[in-house]
Amino acid sequence: MPRPTKKNRAANAVRKKLRKLHGTGTLQELRDDIRKFANDRDWGKFHSPKNLSMALVAEASELLEHFLWLTEKQSRMIVDRKLSDVAEEIGDVLIYLIRIADQLGIDPIDAARGKLVVNARKYPVEKARGNAKKYTEFLKA
Repeated sequence: MPRPTKKNRAANAVRKKLRKLHGTGTLQELRDDIRKFANDRDWGKFHSPKNLSMALVAEASELLEHFLWLTEKQSRMIVDRKLSDVAEEIGDVLIYLIRIADQLGIDPIDAARGKLVVNARKYPVEKARGNAKKYTEFLKA
């Protein structure tokens, strides 16, 4: 069995800490927790799809900021406190995404699976494997 790297140990520590605090659960349970959190604070009046979408982009930008100016290699080697900060930003992004879906009555799992079907047609394995071309480039060939 390979030795755990510093990066893996840090990531596992973050996961363990989060599981200890919150446990594990389903996406529906998380949605219900997020809904309760917002309702307890009477934030529903602020949580329009427009406002939530704007908040999602702001949080995604905060996630992006952790990787700004890093090389590809450095971006794959985030450790310790920085990894914990990145995990928090991912949490923020997921919370807003789930909240938007909840407000619009969209099942995010169904939406993602549907998008995978669409993307499978746009990016057939025989044309897309190993390259980063946009699907429109495949149409030109």
